[in-house]
Amino acid sequence: MNILLYGAVVLIWGTTWFAIKLQLGISPVALSIAWRFGLAALVLIVILAWRKQLKPLPRNAWGLVAIQGLCLFCVNFLCFYNASRYIPTGFEAVVFSTSTLWNAINARVFMGRGIASNVITGGMVGLMGLVALFSPEFSAHHDGMKTLLGLGLALAGTLCFSAGNLLSARLQSQGLKPLYTNAWGMLFGALVLLLASMLSGQQFVFDTRPVYIGALLWLAIPGSVIGFTAYLMLVGRLGAERAAYCTVLFPLVALNVSAVMEGYRWTPLAISGVLLVMAGNWLVFRKPRAARVLAPG
Repeated sequence: MNILLYGAVVLIWGTTWFAIKLQLGISPVALSIAWRFGLAALVLIVILAWRKQLKPLPRNAWGLVAIQGLCLFCVNFLCFYNASRYIPTGFEAVVFSTSTLWNAINARVFMGRGIASNVITGGMVGLMGLVALFSPEFSAHHDGMKTLLGLGLALAGTLCFSAGNLLSARLQSQGLKPLYTNAWGMLFGALVLLLASMLSGQQFVFDTRPVYIGALLWLAIPGSVIGFTAYLMLVGRLGAERAAYCTVLFPLVALNVSAVMEGYRWTPLAISGVLLVMAGNWLVFRKPRAARVLAPG
C-alpha cells in the first residue's frame, strides 16, 4: 500500500506544477485556487455522502481543520501560483521537495522533537543544491529580483505546506481520516479565498478556454482529491518526515515536463543542484543506526 501511495503522489504531483501555470490567465489567482479546491471539496463531500461517512467535525477539531485549510489549500497555493510567474515550474517542485527538512524543523519548533544530525547535514547539502540550481537563472536574466521573488514565494509556500503536514498528523492521531478532514479543509480554504476576492473587489471571471478547464479538472480531482488524500494517508501511516520523502522524486517528473512544455534547458550546474537537493532530502529521511540527536531545550 505504501508503494502504491508513493507512486500515485509522485506521478500526479509531478505533473500538477505545469498545470498550475496553465491557470494563469484572465481569472485572478485567488479565484482559480478557489475553483480548484471548491470543486475538490464537492467531490470529496459526494464520496463521503455515498459512503455514509459525511458528518460534522467534532467541536474540538474545527480550529485545527480551519488552520490546516489555510495552510494546505489557501496560502501555500497563493505563493506557488504567483511563484510560477517568475521561475520555471520544475524549479518550484525542487524547492517544494525541501519540505522534508522543514517538517523536521517545524516538528522541533512546535512539537518539541529533537533534530537528528543527519537532518542538519541534509539541510546543508540541500541548501547548496538550491544555490547551484538557481545560479544559472540569476546569470541568465537581467532582472534577478524576479527570480529571487519566485524563490521566496516557493519557499513560503513550502513552509505553509509543512505546517499543514503537522496539523494533519495531529488530526489523524485523534482518529480523523484525511478524506474527511480534507473535505472540510478544502471547503474552508475555498470559502476564505472567495471572501477575500469579494472584499478586495476582484471581478469573478471564469476562464472558459479548454486548456484552463482541463488544467482545473486535473488539479481538482487527481491533483487535490487523489494526490492530497494519498499523501496525507502516508503522513498518518509513516509520519510527516518519512511521507515527505516522495517529494524527493517528483521534481524529476516536474523538471522533465518543464523541459518539454516550457523550454527549460538542463545545464551541468542545474543537474548538480537537483542531485544535491535530492541527496539532501535522502539524508534527512535516512535514519542512521546511531543517530546523534539535537535535543530540545
